[in-house]
Amino acid sequence: MGTPCQREGERRELSGDTLGFSVDLRKSRGGEMSQNNRDTLTARGPDLTSISNRAPWEDARMKLKPSTPTRKPKPPKPENAITIGVSARVLFNMEKEQQIYKQQGLEDYIKYQVEHETQPFSPGPAFSFVKALEAVNTQLRELYPDSEELFDVVLMTNNHAYVGLRLINTINHHQLFIERFCMTGGNSPIGYLKAYHTNLYLSSDPDKVREALEEGIAAATMFTQEKITEVSDTQLRVAFDGDAVLFSDESERIYKAHGLEKFFEHEKAHENKPLDHGPLKCFLEALGKLQKKFYGKGQRMDCPIRTYLVTARSAASSGTRALKTLRSWGLEIDEALFLAGAPKGPMLEKIRPHIFFDDQMFHVEGAAEIGTVACHVPYGISQAMPKKGINDKETSSAPK
Repeated sequence: MGTPCQREGERRELSGDTLGFSVDLRKSRGGEMSQNNRDTLTARGPDLTSISNRAPWEDARMKLKPSTPTRKPKPPKPENAITIGVSARVLFNMEKEQQIYKQQGLEDYIKYQVEHETQPFSPGPAFSFVKALEAVNTQLRELYPDSEELFDVVLMTNNHAYVGLRLINTINHHQLFIERFCMTGGNSPIGYLKAYHTNLYLSSDPDKVREALEEGIAAATMFTQEKITEVSDTQLRVAFDGDAVLFSDESERIYKAHGLEKFFEHEKAHENKPLDHGPLKCFLEALGKLQKKFYGKGQRMDCPIRTYLVTARSAASSGTRALKTLRSWGLEIDEALFLAGAPKGPMLEKIRPHIFFDDQMFHVEGAAEIGTVACHVPYGISQAMPKKGINDKETSSAPK
């Protein structure tokens, strides 16, 4: 990562007094291009018309040199931040490149990436989630200028370093604030997750997600979807399933082994005994920590983070234990939806979360069909599942 002095030196080198231009063709979620996102020609540095001793080719080169953002906020220290590790293939759409890797091999893959390194990747399934994290950070910095309790996104990829230039160009093109990379050149990045103090890891590789879960790190598998619903650009919305996601799979084991009636009896008998924590409990805890910073400024009703429990449990028969468990942990959930076995899709379509976590592929696929970015948490008794998910045809050794 380098020392603060090294990072400052890098920023100075990248942002020298040049005349550059930046073109941003992104459209706002409302469908119209905002004024700030229109193609712009931005002057930085001396007036070229007043300089007579510069060679014409130097002027041309400076005019065509893409500008790099010159004033970015300082990233927080990893030990203070809520760190989100994302693989390159979930942040960006790299399906074409993946096909080249599988059909032509690693060398042709790297060659293609280098030849196209000035062409940015299009957004992938995690893109809107990451943008929402950055929007929350902007508000936190306004309220707490000196605080480092912020989201910090780390790009975790087993890509070769040669591909790094295209990733950096893409990040700058989309104006993302991602300063930390972990590029492992074909090796698994899982060993670095704890070193980065990772709170959540998102990958397209289910095997790596399982490795992360085994290390005690919240993790989920994301899939490339044909349809992604438009989501809020002012509020981060995160939806969780209950059993085997926020909670352990204790109750689900009773249901699988003995049926619904025994499950209800078990929950009634144990309603005052908190469930053990599930793999995503720690991420809900981290979200709650940031929510309280907004509550402390009188913004409970206008908080830019909102959380949802979307569970197949019945409210009267088994909802009490779920809510009492959250209370025993000192955690709040903004909205709790007990569906009593009904499909989750209609509720998710109403919520429009940036991300939804579930342990059952049936619910993940149903959510994806209506355009919700749904992640699979491969944990618990329900994992008698295929290793390939929605449109997931990759091998574990493929670049991520």
